[in-house]
Amino acid sequence: MMTNTSPAHDALTDEAEQAERPLIQLENFLPHRLNVLSSLVSQALTQVYGRYGIGIPEWRVLVSLGQFGMMTGKAIGARTHMHKTKVSRAVAQLEARKFVTRKANRADLREAFLSLTPAGRSVYEELAPRARDFTEKLSEAVSAEDRVAFDRAVELLTRRSAELVAKGER
Repeated sequence: MMTNTSPAHDALTDEAEQAERPLIQLENFLPHRLNVLSSLVSQALTQVYGRYGIGIPEWRVLVSLGQFGMMTGKAIGARTHMHKTKVSRAVAQLEARKFVTRKANRADLREAFLSLTPAGRSVYEELAPRARDFTEKLSEAVSAEDRVAFDRAVELLTRRSAELVAKGER
């Protein structure tokens, strides 16, 4: 049986359906999906470095110094996108563990040059191959054909996000 509806009734029905529909579905919202992915990857990665009693910020500082050698806290923050207080706390924890040492910058006493101690270098050299293995296991979820597109998409999203930050857009 066919029902006969008027244009006014159809418009009200459309409005009611739109009112019931959420403005954003969190599970499909790209920033949320990226955050969930990042959180899960970070949690899984702690299995690699967690036995050393370090967390994500300490891991990032340790790897930055292992990769680039002597750096300032400011340079580490810029490279890892960590706030200066988070970098400072991570450095303090790594210093307490004797993994990092600091040397004052005579040209600017507010700044220090950070580097790995022999113990820190040893931890880095032990963890780096395990971290690479973790990356390979994680990457197996994406086919070889799709990895190029995935890497390109991540690069483009990173660049676009940086542009939006620079413009102050939200």
